[in-house]
Amino acid sequence: MKVDFNLYAITSGAAHADGRSMLEVMEQAIKGGVDIVQLRNKTGDRVEIVEQAHQLRTLTRKYNIPFIVNDDVFIAKEVGACGVHIGQEDMKLEEVRQIMGNDAIIGVSTHSLDQAMAAQEGGADYIGAGPVFATPTKPGRKAVTVQYITEVAAKISIPFVAIGGIDLDNAAEVVAAGATRICAVRAITDSSSTEAVCRKFRSILNNESQQQYIDDKIFVNGRSVKLQACSINGLLKELGHSHKQKHIIVELDGELVDRGSWDKHILAPQAHVELIQFVGGG
Repeated sequence: MKVDFNLYAITSGAAHADGRSMLEVMEQAIKGGVDIVQLRNKTGDRVEIVEQAHQLRTLTRKYNIPFIVNDDVFIAKEVGACGVHIGQEDMKLEEVRQIMGNDAIIGVSTHSLDQAMAAQEGGADYIGAGPVFATPTKPGRKAVTVQYITEVAAKISIPFVAIGGIDLDNAAEVVAAGATRICAVRAITDSSSTEAVCRKFRSILNNESQQQYIDDKIFVNGRSVKLQACSINGLLKELGHSHKQKHIIVELDGELVDRGSWDKHILAPQAHVELIQFVGGG
């Protein structure tokens, strides 16, 4: 089956930002530009996963975009999903095709060019290429780096999506390496501004200047500066302060931001950031 997309979202098994439901977050993601959604739930029981699958199938039908189930071909078939995504250790591609039928979308995770070529030759409709960067959603899996993206872009003719540790601060690097489709998990599900995050991902995919979103109307310690960073962590890196993180307090628009959520806060136009350095003593 022919399938095309640019921004791919995968649900998070953990709680989503601000206590929002999975369905709320995914609808905001779709409104922001996500054009394919995958349900991935590694910890829930079958009843829970089937219920979530039905909910997401209804939502994706509403917006007329494909819905994919991770791993479980039988749940995908039961809920009328558009397809299924399998890993290297899951059911064989030819078996999945027999169960799902020729019209189903089948995606395959790949971590090497040999795996990518095998998936293409085996009849996959698209492949996932990653993890590009180290990510807690794939513990123990070594990052393939952007070099793999360049290799896949040169050798693979079916659609491929770059995945793994991709966020607003490194997505442009992935696109520059040859990706025309990216997938995000935590960058979308952990954000308190899901729709805005997805719109920025789309702008990066379209090679639009991020300066139209983050321009010189951002103020750092009262000074107007031009930045490409989208998150607080990216801001510190761009300013050369990454090594000082333990000694910095961040205030965004008048409110202190917990260090653990620096990568979740996007910098909106006209944001005011105060970086306060302190030196511990005894």
